[in-house]
Amino acid sequence: MSPHEFSISVHDLDAAGRDFQFPVRSTWLRGALEGTGVGPAPCDGRLELRLSKSGPDVVVRGRLEAELSVPCARCLEPARVPIQEDLSALLVEASAAFEDDRGEGDEPIADDGNTWPYDGETVVLDDLVRDELLLGIPMIPLCSESCPGISPRVEGESNGVGLDPRLRPLLELKKT
Repeated sequence: MSPHEFSISVHDLDAAGRDFQFPVRSTWLRGALEGTGVGPAPCDGRLELRLSKSGPDVVVRGRLEAELSVPCARCLEPARVPIQEDLSALLVEASAAFEDDRGEGDEPIADDGNTWPYDGETVVLDDLVRDELLLGIPMIPLCSESCPGISPRVEGESNGVGLDPRLRPLLELKKT
């Protein structure tokens, strides 16, 4: 079994292209998003792709759909965020990606974010999918538009009875 979730043999591709469908499993999401504060929703997503060869390069077009769980920007409770992103990328052989027009150099020739290297045999799209998921998260994710944010009171109590003791002086100022 391949250690990568989204890998395709280049030998299966031609100029006409070929369609692929992959489930975006929550177990893969959990590992891919580890350390980001973002987690998977309970249901799996899906990745639909069309790959074609253009000489040694591989053209990738497709759609990514998944649901993530991120902290709400107001209340910090988990918020479900649907991700629906169109994918477009050009994959070039890793040896060609680091050559300049004179055939030498250590700098990648394309650094536009849509060009990815591959080993010449297998296209691995795990990093591309991970990046698209993270870029699809809104800047300010909310659990709902009407989220009131973090309440300084303990739930079920009012009039400052369950208020954080550090905020009591402010409550006294408000009364005067």
